[in-house]
Amino acid sequence: MPGRSESESRKAIADEIRSADRFLLTTHENPDGDALGSLLALHHILGQLDKDSVMFLAAKEFPLPVEYRFLALEEVFHEPPADLADRVVVFLDCGNIDRMPVDWLHQGDGRILNVDHHHDNTRFGDVNLVDTGASSTAEIVFGLGKELGVELTPEIASALYVGLVTDTGRFSYENTRPDTHRMAAELIEAGVDVADTYRRLYERVPIEKLRLVSRALEKLELVNGCGLAITYITSEDYRQTGAGEVLTEGIVDYLRSLEGAAVAALVRDKADGPAARKVSLRSVNDGVDVSKIARERGGGGHERAAGFSTDLEYPDLVEFLCAEIEAQR
Repeated sequence: MPGRSESESRKAIADEIRSADRFLLTTHENPDGDALGSLLALHHILGQLDKDSVMFLAAKEFPLPVEYRFLALEEVFHEPPADLADRVVVFLDCGNIDRMPVDWLHQGDGRILNVDHHHDNTRFGDVNLVDTGASSTAEIVFGLGKELGVELTPEIASALYVGLVTDTGRFSYENTRPDTHRMAAELIEAGVDVADTYRRLYERVPIEKLRLVSRALEKLELVNGCGLAITYITSEDYRQTGAGEVLTEGIVDYLRSLEGAAVAALVRDKADGPAARKVSLRSVNDGVDVSKIARERGGGGHERAAGFSTDLEYPDLVEFLCAEIEAQR
């Protein structure tokens, strides 16, 4: 409902959860750590409340990026449950309902709850809890758990920590606030093994991924004049390194450190889907809102991290990105 404060929206979502018995939880396609951690955490929260909760991700999302395969997502549904019409659908970390492009999720008449922190969220739910000041959707789910009075178990805390640490860039991005660290402290007190989580997320890298990183960095260029640090992973790169698309997770962040970069862009060929290429964008400073660039091509995301799919050829794509960056500077 327009005009609600964040606390009022959180209470409204909590009331919806208390009054219903069955839920289906989902998130956006190509889910990241915040999406997956929030999904799993809310599933455990609902279980603690004796609610019937199922998680849904399309089969094409598996295998997940190697960084996230340690998450306990074995119970995820790939098809609609038979009683879908009786379930409240909860979208997590999904700024636009079309970011989960599954027809049956869009065509039902069931109630939709929208829990997110993207500034460009379209408020597509029957009830929306969109806190753009939150560091992550995991932070919102953390507050929702408190509103519902659930115990912060090690399982819930560990899932939320994955969302928190990945969406804040290991507590290095501008969305890291004092409350972010206070939340992290509570999660650690509840049983998060920080060292083990870090190793699983960042220190168990397959050799194929490192070879792919090497290819990406070898082709990195800084486009003079517009501050675009860009590289292109081709189908041939996948073939020669033995890596799959799933191993591209996080490679764009290597490009952010290039001196003189205003925006980092990773372009990669896609093996399937309606578009030929996927573009991941990261803004290096406050001067450029990359979500605005992504929306020009049907994508979306955060001001500092966004993406889109495209059929533009690489030279035309570089030209488009430079023009968009220069228009904002």
